[in-house]
Amino acid sequence: MRQQTSFIFDLDGTLTDSVYQNVFAWKTALDSEDIPLAMWRIHRKIGMSGGLMLKMLARETGLEIKPDQAKRLSDKHDEAYKDLQGQISALPGAVELLDRLNRDQLKWCIATSGGMDTAAINLKALGLDISKVNLITRDDVKYGKPDPDLFLAAASKLNVPIEDCLVIGDAIWDMLAARRCKATGIGLLSGGYDTGELERAGALRVYEDPLALLRHLDEVASRP
Repeated sequence: MRQQTSFIFDLDGTLTDSVYQNVFAWKTALDSEDIPLAMWRIHRKIGMSGGLMLKMLARETGLEIKPDQAKRLSDKHDEAYKDLQGQISALPGAVELLDRLNRDQLKWCIATSGGMDTAAINLKALGLDISKVNLITRDDVKYGKPDPDLFLAAASKLNVPIEDCLVIGDAIWDMLAARRCKATGIGLLSGGYDTGELERAGALRVYEDPLALLRHLDEVASRP
């Protein structure tokens, strides 16, 4: 019998309109440490783990970011992001999409590269109770995206094979991580990457946002 599809969602830029607030928060943190970096370069790293992001930024700037400074940067990012939480909202169709999955009794989990504090801000924007949501954060795994640990942990939490999961994400890092664990990647344009980039990273299908995915759910979701 065919296994029904389960869904693993990224959070920032996939369910919530928060990518550019995330970029601005990192820019604020980096500026405070006199690390010059254009915002477009920061945007290209959003979606991977904060630690890996800082390593890549250090390589691009030629600066050495020591562990204590990395911790300060991460803390300053979280504080700046918290200050912007009033700007963060659910993307069109996100709430309705999750409601539809619940009605259809399809399993879903959220797997985010952020920590619990930033996840809580986004879940609030979605009107979700953090205690009642299947959630995996960066705090739960050893490695962040593009390693597949987040998605493997999400599949384990749902008690389903990773091969039967759709990974819904807005960044190439989501698609690369999905490919590495043999999940099927579905890309959304709501994070600022274009269709070609997402497809080259492994996306089977690309939609504009959660609303477009909801309208085409029959194209990707299988039932037993």
